[in-house]
Amino acid sequence: MERKALIRTALDGLGRSYAPYSHFHVSAALLCRDGKVYTGNNIENAAYSPGICAERCAFAKAVSEGEREFEAIVICGGPDGKAGDYCPPCGVCRQVMREFCKPDSFCIILAKSAEEYREYTLAQLLPESFGPDHLGGV
Repeated sequence: MERKALIRTALDGLGRSYAPYSHFHVSAALLCRDGKVYTGNNIENAAYSPGICAERCAFAKAVSEGEREFEAIVICGGPDGKAGDYCPPCGVCRQVMREFCKPDSFCIILAKSAEEYREYTLAQLLPESFGPDHLGGV
């Protein structure tokens, strides 16, 4: 899938966030190696800790459907459902990405619009990371 189409998918999903407390909506579009795209949104909870970030929502949907190989993720967000500044993933989301993605090749795209975006590898956003390979896993 073309980068701009993936970005538009994430931007189009901002309205599906459930953010009644922070009013900060986040949307993600996760591209699998086979070309499938899974979307996710932040889902807040009055107790706070049960909430889930958009990135982890997308990964949970994909992994629960059997996906294990990922190419890229687009993340966008901002107040009241409008993409604002660049919206980087939190540390917990970066660690979840590390579980399933190759740090040097997985692409993280932070988008303000289809024309304004930045691309990073997971290794750039999570240097010296701990992953399955440290435990003899995948």
